[in-house]
Amino acid sequence: GEPQYKDISSLTLLKRVGDELAENSWQVVNVDATIVAEQPKLRDFIDQMRQQLSQTLGIALNQVGVKASTSARLGFVGRGEGIAACAVALIEGISD
Repeated sequence: GEPQYKDISSLTLLKRVGDELAENSWQVVNVDATIVAEQPKLRDFIDQMRQQLSQTLGIALNQVGVKASTSARLGFVGRGEGIAACAVALIEGISD
């Protein structure tokens, strides 16, 4: 990997992406993320994750969705060997 990214916070990287979008006349409309893990149970952390994503991207809390799920004990996630995540963002151009 790139040495400048070693131990960097993912929120720092996300902020850079948000700044780059804004500099190029784009804005985030909404973000939706799903985290798949058998353990730990993430239910108690969802609100905090949404708040951090909202603050980092400078968007309203209702523009951020975060869900947690399990893999029904299937695959590497089901065996407890890792955690998977998928996130999508809708962006739109900002007109002058």
